[in-house]
Amino acid sequence: MMTFFRIPRMLFLGGLLLTLPLASGCDDPPADVVPVDDAAYRTWSTYLGDFGRNQYATLDQIDTSNVDQLEVAWTYRTGDAGARTQIQCNPIVADGVLYGTSPKLKAFALDAATGEEQWTFDPFADTEGSGRVNRGLAYWSDGNDARLFYAAGPALYALDAATGQPVEAFGEGGSVDLREGLGRNAEDLSVTATSPGVVYQDLLIQGTSVGEGPAPAAPGHIRAYDVRTGAIAWTFHTIPQPGELGYATWPEDAWQRVGGVNNWAGMSLDPARGLVFIPTGSAAFDFWGGNRPGKNLFGTSLVALDAATGAYVWHVQTVHHDLWDRDLPMPPNLVTVEHDGQRVDAVAQPTKSGFVFLLDRETGAPLFPVEERPAPASDLQGEQAWPTQPIPTKPPPFVRQSFTEAEITTRTPEAHAYVEERFAGLRKGHLFTPPSTEGTLIFPGFDGGGEWGGAAFDPDTGLLYVNANEMPWILTMVETRPQFGEDLASTGEAVYRANCTACHGLDRQGDTQGAYPGLQNLAERVSQPQARRIIRQGRGRMTAFPQLSEDEVDALIAYLFDAPSPAEAPPSAGASDAPRTPYTHTGYNRFLDPDGYPAIEPPWGTLSAIDLNKGTIAWQVPLGEFEALTQQGMPPTGTENYGGPVVTSGGLLFIAATQDEKMRAFDKRTGAVLWEAQLPAGGYATPATYEVDGRQYVVIAAGGGKMGTKPGDTYVAYALPAPVEGAE
Repeated sequence: MMTFFRIPRMLFLGGLLLTLPLASGCDDPPADVVPVDDAAYRTWSTYLGDFGRNQYATLDQIDTSNVDQLEVAWTYRTGDAGARTQIQCNPIVADGVLYGTSPKLKAFALDAATGEEQWTFDPFADTEGSGRVNRGLAYWSDGNDARLFYAAGPALYALDAATGQPVEAFGEGGSVDLREGLGRNAEDLSVTATSPGVVYQDLLIQGTSVGEGPAPAAPGHIRAYDVRTGAIAWTFHTIPQPGELGYATWPEDAWQRVGGVNNWAGMSLDPARGLVFIPTGSAAFDFWGGNRPGKNLFGTSLVALDAATGAYVWHVQTVHHDLWDRDLPMPPNLVTVEHDGQRVDAVAQPTKSGFVFLLDRETGAPLFPVEERPAPASDLQGEQAWPTQPIPTKPPPFVRQSFTEAEITTRTPEAHAYVEERFAGLRKGHLFTPPSTEGTLIFPGFDGGGEWGGAAFDPDTGLLYVNANEMPWILTMVETRPQFGEDLASTGEAVYRANCTACHGLDRQGDTQGAYPGLQNLAERVSQPQARRIIRQGRGRMTAFPQLSEDEVDALIAYLFDAPSPAEAPPSAGASDAPRTPYTHTGYNRFLDPDGYPAIEPPWGTLSAIDLNKGTIAWQVPLGEFEALTQQGMPPTGTENYGGPVVTSGGLLFIAATQDEKMRAFDKRTGAVLWEAQLPAGGYATPATYEVDGRQYVVIAAGGGKMGTKPGDTYVAYALPAPVEGAE
């Protein structure tokens, strides 16, 4: 059985597409369901709808009888889409104003009823810097003082909600540096935040995104900032320091040198209990932990803290000594369920592996048994994989847990033969097969299972709705040789292998679907000074590499631009003295057939309704389709998908997310598609729904850019046709 800890508080199976039957008893809510505060769920003033991150609204103006009448109410174009940009933002609405972010991380305010722009703020207006993706903003108000908080690059901004201008009293001129206060040299760290923090009273509790590769990475400590001044009120060390709980699960000096264990996915809050629930990711390096033997608390864990003080309350680790990038990918849902005849306040945490950990909210005790099951050992140099891993017994996983030979694609004989040959040479057979130099089959893939869009919970039925990917990936480890200092070319190749291969590929060819560009013939696209600046400052999805020495950057530039080597190598003393790992990997490579479709039998993307009261799957349907395959007579296969669902009292579930660039409404009780609309670009974000002046809207950020689809810059709002003035 899984162990958990608490201290007293201080203040398509086998290729078949499935539509599973709805569990009995879901047509009507239980007689003793606790009433939902209707007013609190008619706007969308908090990321993902509420502090419990339940992506739910009591709005029912749009319902199953009229959803097919939806039309575009307004659109707003941000005007700054670029190559490979995305919008992942779930906008918020407060006092009739919609706040969101653009592909290049401008913040903006719109009239939520018309889409008319009120203001914009560009964090990079005076610099050549840029940021990564952003998934939303946090909102705080006290009387006439209302503020928005979000990160762009290493800066965490506080903006005046009325004007969009930085609040001068917050930090230095309206921002704080997220690299400060981590106990490391700030100049050597790459730190930002892709998901918004959560506001508790006058504190902003904030997670971060940090490096995950072989290069030295920042620790992911959780910090609470004073919303007025930006001062750090408390810090929780996700990599424990001497004397703290969990310190013994690491090498003695890990707190001084290991990075990661960060909260990039966002967090949930129970204001009444004063508890904040924080899902964390793996320690860095994601795929080799020979320099961090042990369970590695609080890596890949759900941690409950006292929101006022940061004091530890309880934790559950969902992967021990993570070697698979099994970061908890979304905030947990704070739910109330029927369990053993009683109403229980609980926490539901979906995972990349397709499990749901259902836990008592106050203690962390699992409501359904969780078993520690044997896991394979590693044969990589120095690696000590943990011998067991925790597996929930209920609910059943919402994606397949293995990719067997019987599930190799049969789309065409040629595709089957191609995949079969590649499949034969891979390490496989267990959910936790460790990384290897032969190539390890990762399934569910690096992006899930469940992913960052979040899950929706419907208190009317006790159903948890989660979309998921069933995409296999291949992880191949390579040694980080050649060694530094032999000559400029080999030094540059070593720097590239250690820092760049994971995204841009071993041979600089880029990834399989264009998310990361190839770097061959780089001189045709950028100058050497531009490349140097990008390495130092980052750009778009690429993090900065401030930890590289000048000699290492010189060597990397020479390698990337195929410059001839001088007679002498740069002095070895110029190389940074940070510890090096013996391995990197060849990138995040989807396992595809020769035509670019997944190597496994469908479904490739699903939408599931999970009954948390019974621990069963109520229904599951494919999510998305490939029109070319449908025209060939194949039933809908589902597609890879990013961005989550929203569920309403109108009997509907709204979701975009799919590679076919559509927005859909499903019947929340059966999974039937009731409406769909083509978007101007892929809607790889979670929608929001809200009411203004008695009219319900559903809005989605259509930013595209993922899975090789075109980038976009449009927010699209849908509503029922407006009443004709004077009509009865």
